[in-house]
Amino acid sequence: MEKELKKIILALLLLSVSLFAELTNQYLTKDFLNKNIPIIDVRTPREWQETGLLKGAVPIMFFDQRGNYDARKFLKELNKKVDTTKPFALICHTGSRTSMIAPWLSKEFGYKVINLQGGMEYATRGLHIKTVPYRP
Repeated sequence: MEKELKKIILALLLLSVSLFAELTNQYLTKDFLNKNIPIIDVRTPREWQETGLLKGAVPIMFFDQRGNYDARKFLKELNKKVDTTKPFALICHTGSRTSMIAPWLSKEFGYKVINLQGGMEYATRGLHIKTVPYRP
């Protein structure tokens, strides 16, 4: 009986997290930029230096140039720089990295994450949005 009760409680906890989790996949628009939703740029410092950042974007690397990552370090930085109780967006070069990171953040932590599809490639070449230089 106790074992069944523990399973039910665990199931309810998992369900409650999934109810609060929210993941949106969308392409960046100029209107979106005017909403002042924080944008986390998960690319590498080298990429930030090469192409710059969207104005107001918060650079927090997830995968390094070799594809390694430190999830704990990323989460610490994210929670320090962004109010994760409110929606925030993720952007990378083309949307490949954020398509992996965004569902994880939404499912595991219940964050309201917006995955910006097409990434910086779409923002700069498709929408012709000007970037600002990265300053370490």
